[in-house]
Amino acid sequence: MLAFISDANILIDVEVGGLLAPMFSLGYQFAVPDVLYFEELAEQHAHWRDMGLIVKSLPSEGVARVQALSQKYKRPSRNDLFALALAEQAQCPLLTGDAALRSVAETEQVEVKGTIWLVAEMLRQERITNDVARASFERMREGGRRLPWVLVERLLLKGA
Repeated sequence: MLAFISDANILIDVEVGGLLAPMFSLGYQFAVPDVLYFEELAEQHAHWRDMGLIVKSLPSEGVARVQALSQKYKRPSRNDLFALALAEQAQCPLLTGDAALRSVAETEQVEVKGTIWLVAEMLRQERITNDVARASFERMREGGRRLPWVLVERLLLKGA
C-alpha cells in the first residue's frame, strides 16, 4: 500500500475543505511524525487517528537527521523537518503545502505532493465529484488556506 508522510497544513487544508473521509478512503496510508502529532494535532484533531491517520516515531538516526537538517536549513520548522526525515526514512512521498518545506524536500530529493494533487487523486478515484471539489476549495479559500489558486482553477476546469 502506498504511504504518504504529511505535515500538519495539508491535513488541515483537507479538513477545512470537508474532505477527510474521501482522503482516507483512497486506499493509501497517511502518517505524521509523533512529535508533530502530539505538539500540533493531538489536542484538536485526535479523531483523525480513528479515521486512519498513523502516528510514527523516528528511530534515533532519524532524530539525528532532523538535527542535521535544522543546522543546514533555517526554515522550515523543526516539526516539518521531522515529517521530511520520516518521509526519507520510509522512502515515500511527503505531503506539504509549506513552501520552505517543499523547497528543502526537493533539494534533499524527496518527492513532494500537495493539497491540489490530493484533491485531484480523490477526483481521479471518483471519491468526490468536481462540484464537491469546487465547494471544498471554496471552503479552503474562505478559511484562509493558502493555495496556488490559479492551479486550483486549472484542476477544476480540467475535471469539469
